[in-house]
Amino acid sequence: MVRPFKIFYRFASLGFVATRMQAVDFFWLTTYNRWATEIYNQAIEALFKLFTGVKNLTGLMICMAQLELKNVSVKFGGLLALSSLSFTIGGGKIVGLIGPNGAGKTTVFNVLTGVYQASEGNVTFNGETLLGKRPYVIFEKGIARTFQNIRLFSAMTAIENAMVARHCRSKKGIVGAILRTGSQKKEEAYIQEKALEALKFMGVDQYADTVASNLPYGLQRRLEIARAIASEPQVLLLDEPAAGMNPAESSELMKDITRISQLGIDVLLVEHDMKVVMGVCDHIVCVDHGVKIAEGDSHEIQNNPKVIEAYLGQPANQ
Repeated sequence: MVRPFKIFYRFASLGFVATRMQAVDFFWLTTYNRWATEIYNQAIEALFKLFTGVKNLTGLMICMAQLELKNVSVKFGGLLALSSLSFTIGGGKIVGLIGPNGAGKTTVFNVLTGVYQASEGNVTFNGETLLGKRPYVIFEKGIARTFQNIRLFSAMTAIENAMVARHCRSKKGIVGAILRTGSQKKEEAYIQEKALEALKFMGVDQYADTVASNLPYGLQRRLEIARAIASEPQVLLLDEPAAGMNPAESSELMKDITRISQLGIDVLLVEHDMKVVMGVCDHIVCVDHGVKIAEGDSHEIQNNPKVIEAYLGQPANQ
């Protein structure tokens, strides 16, 4: 006669074994998927380098990203900063956002990156809403930006500034950093390698060990872009990157923006230098007092009466 507790023990043992087997299967399945994805991405990256000649590749976006504003309005008390603004960034294009001072361009950047919340409308990234998400979460999802006024860590070196941007791609936590485990050291070396790639891409790698505050203004601008690229973004928001640059530096910047786009990174550019905007942008959106007044290619924008009026005003006889 089999006693009840023995029956229970046998069933419990079978359940424990089954659970252990499921756990092992799950571990190997997830490990295999991670290895397979990594090998696939490395193969695609190698082919991309081979056929395009790009050597210092910091990020490769296999899937095209799409960042979209849908009827977005932003209110500050009684002030309407943006009014039912809609446009899309994606498809491998460089999109320009122009308008007079106070038109709401930087407000758009702040809404896209979670600094401001839209009062109305929606912002989506690859079909997922960004409303209510913190800036660091949006950054992790692949949206990086630069600023109108340079915001580098002035007391840190150039490469340290670029390494900071890699925090969203790192996996080791506080324990690994304290104990200095082998895997943590390996990850830190990889972070440094990727940061140096970004510096090389923007032509500032020779200043890797220079404190950021000691760099000339133009190089600080380039370093800020390199820091954003180091995070491997899908979309890069550039807020007046040519501000304060001389014509030669602006010309080089135009080439850099084109090369960034060739990496598979979509670019949204806010800039007052119309030579830069018209020279690199595939599509341009013009806003005035928070309202979209025109949208199209450079030829359409240059000949749009509303755009001309926004910048130059109405003739005296009207």
